Amino acid sequence: MEGDRAPKDPLRPGRGGRDLEVNPIFSREPMTIPRYRLPAREMEPSTAYQVVHDELMLDGNARLNLATFVSTWAEPEARVLMAECAEKNMIDKDEYPRTAELEMRCVRMLAQLWRAEHPHKAVGCSTTGSSEAAMLGGLALKRRWQRRRRAAGEPADRPNLVMGVNVQICWEKFANYFEVEPRYVPMEGDRYHLGASEAVELCDENTIGVVAVLGSTFDGSYEPVADIASALDDLQARGGPDVPIHVDGASGAMIAPFLDPDLLWDFRLPRVASINTSGHKYGLVMPGVGWALWRDEEALPDDLVFHVNYLGGDMPTFALNFSRPGAQVVAQYYNFLRLGFDGYRRVQQTCRDVATRLATEIDGTYPYYTLTGGGDLPVFAFRVRDDFDGFTVYDVSAALRESGWLVPAYSFPENRTDLDVLRVVVRNGFGHDLADLFLEDLRRTTLRLRSQKQPHRDPQQAGGFAHGAEPKKVRARKV
Repeated sequence: MEGDRAPKDPLRPGRGGRDLEVNPIFSREPMTIPRYRLPAREMEPSTAYQVVHDELMLDGNARLNLATFVSTWAEPEARVLMAECAEKNMIDKDEYPRTAELEMRCVRMLAQLWRAEHPHKAVGCSTTGSSEAAMLGGLALKRRWQRRRRAAGEPADRPNLVMGVNVQICWEKFANYFEVEPRYVPMEGDRYHLGASEAVELCDENTIGVVAVLGSTFDGSYEPVADIASALDDLQARGGPDVPIHVDGASGAMIAPFLDPDLLWDFRLPRVASINTSGHKYGLVMPGVGWALWRDEEALPDDLVFHVNYLGGDMPTFALNFSRPGAQVVAQYYNFLRLGFDGYRRVQQTCRDVATRLATEIDGTYPYYTLTGGGDLPVFAFRVRDDFDGFTVYDVSAALRESGWLVPAYSFPENRTDLDVLRVVVRNGFGHDLADLFLEDLRRTTLRLRSQKQPHRDPQQAGGFAHGAEPKKVRARKV
């Protein structure tokens, strides 16, 4: 009956709003399956599988997705472990004590990797991803600031957080959800991320912290965490506020320890209070796990921690989410055991080698030039030269999709909205062979597009898959 069908979606012309008519080859008899309401009766498992499987064939190929930072490949053994643990609820510490133990082992390993002075005293937890972990870090900063202000008899109702305009969208969400004024430092000239002096200029007595990003999603570059810490040290020495740093290491916290061991960005800097990372990015786990760590218990206010009992002992929990699968945490522990330090180093070095090679070859391909070379994160951005007007980066992105490559095109935020770029993220599983295929398709696409007399696409016609490079509005500060 027509009344049983969902209203026709204006964005889905033709048969998109109709029920699905299943070919008899998939089932014993022809059948109709409603799209937007529960079927009246059950069907064979094989039929349900085939229907879902066939529709998902229209998704993009995850291995060819050069937009996402999320891992798209895992070893068969890791997949088996994840399947074996899919039904385990991470929040049930006493029902699944070994899974809880593996989580704590991962926290200790990360604390050591990030050079905590006393790794056994560091506190941390797994999360559903680095966005949740970042929000936990922000909440701890806010709560610590509120305690200090109230203890001093000062108002604690106007907190602000300083960060570059290049931060991932989760920080804009944090500011909105938890009522914190975001103070964004815009880009200027060739500075595409937060600078030390620019960060300090926006700090005052209401600043709960500075977010330093170890690996910008816009171009893959590291922010100068040590310089920011030094500038904040100087600010405090001049009588200014004592402002802590949270390092958003969603990607870089699993790159720098292995490839840039002398880079100061982690708990070796006393001003760094907390760090987050994404286990499902360069932690090499399939989607669904992040990590939040604080240098010690003092950095994480106890009123943010809830305590549960397991095996007769105390198990603190302080994640925002409640029920979630333990499979990804188990896979993270598997990767730590399987690869060890040297294995991670070799995987990340290969990714960086592929990225720097790709960036160099694209930089030598007319009419492109690169903004970054993949030497920090294995990520780089490139654009069309100013003296060329035959096509745009949005034309290139759309044309590459025809070969299955998903390469985002987007504009930079204030004050460099004049920059329209393409970005390539190199992950484990994207080796030199796939890089060669990508270069061939890019060169072939470029030759075809150069026959155009004018561009066909602009930012309004671009796909919405910038993966962290979303523009933000820099609001003027109230005086």
